[in-house]
Amino acid sequence: MKISNETKVGALTSITIVLLILGFNFLKGNSFSSKAAHYSAVFGNIQGLANSNPVMINGKQVGTVVSTDGGRDMRRIVVGINITQAVDIPDNSVAVINPSILGTTGLEIKLGNSATFYKTGDTLTTQVSAGMFDEAFQKVDPVLTQVRITLGTLDTLLRGFNKVLDQSTQENIRGTMAGLNKTMASLAQSAASIQTMLNAQSGSIAKTMDNVSSFTGTLAKNNDKLSETMANLDKTSENFSRLDFQKSLTTVDSTLNELKLAVRKINSEDGTIGKLLNNASLYNNLNATSNKINLLLDDIRVHPKRYVSISVFGKSAKQDPLVVPTPDTLNAPYLHK
Repeated sequence: MKISNETKVGALTSITIVLLILGFNFLKGNSFSSKAAHYSAVFGNIQGLANSNPVMINGKQVGTVVSTDGGRDMRRIVVGINITQAVDIPDNSVAVINPSILGTTGLEIKLGNSATFYKTGDTLTTQVSAGMFDEAFQKVDPVLTQVRITLGTLDTLLRGFNKVLDQSTQENIRGTMAGLNKTMASLAQSAASIQTMLNAQSGSIAKTMDNVSSFTGTLAKNNDKLSETMANLDKTSENFSRLDFQKSLTTVDSTLNELKLAVRKINSEDGTIGKLLNNASLYNNLNATSNKINLLLDDIRVHPKRYVSISVFGKSAKQDPLVVPTPDTLNAPYLHK
């Protein structure tokens, strides 16, 4: 069967139209698979997001943007999203628009950690992005963001510091700096004095070191004498160590015990010495004897003729003997009963 040219042209035209329609839908982000999931997200500013822009999860494209409808109000733009891959999106995930300077603006879904997931047709929670330039700066050099935050904090700190520094505080700081200058000047003078002390020619430390050197030199010269003295000390200590101190201490202890025994016997009335020292009868007898001798001597002195009789012409005088001391011996140590 022969196909006419008209039929071939018509079939080719139909195939071309179908391919154009499919390509146009593909460029719009429409999926040809029935398994595609459809979600929506609402933004106040889509930052150049358009149809067919990619939808990313952790850096991988999982779908495309299929529509952006702001209505007549344009304050709430509803973005339609087709997810062409089987992905579980937790219900605490957020959708963020990532503008790009060099590439196409995309929509990123930051996954949450919930155990429940969005269903087809649900509206995703959105989050405002930091902006195109801020995002670029954060990607190029994160340190710049920290520097900017630090500069803001430093500016706030300096403003507060300027408020604290009133006129009186500034004067106090100036006085403190003046005091520090005087202190530094004093330290400089002290350093000069120390340098003078450290002078090798006339410094006090140098003289002290000379004295120490002289002393050590004297010790070195008398090293032999010191050695001989130490040897004598060693011999003396050796002789002391050879002495039987225990035997000597035992002898001394025995002597002390005997001395205690002798003193105990003297204090008692058992021995002769004890009786002489402790018995009052000997004292009384001696005192009575002394009294009688004293009375006898007084009687001999007063009546000598009673004891020596020399008579030439007459008789010897008959007088009674003395029984009490004469007045001139009243203070004599007689025993008065």
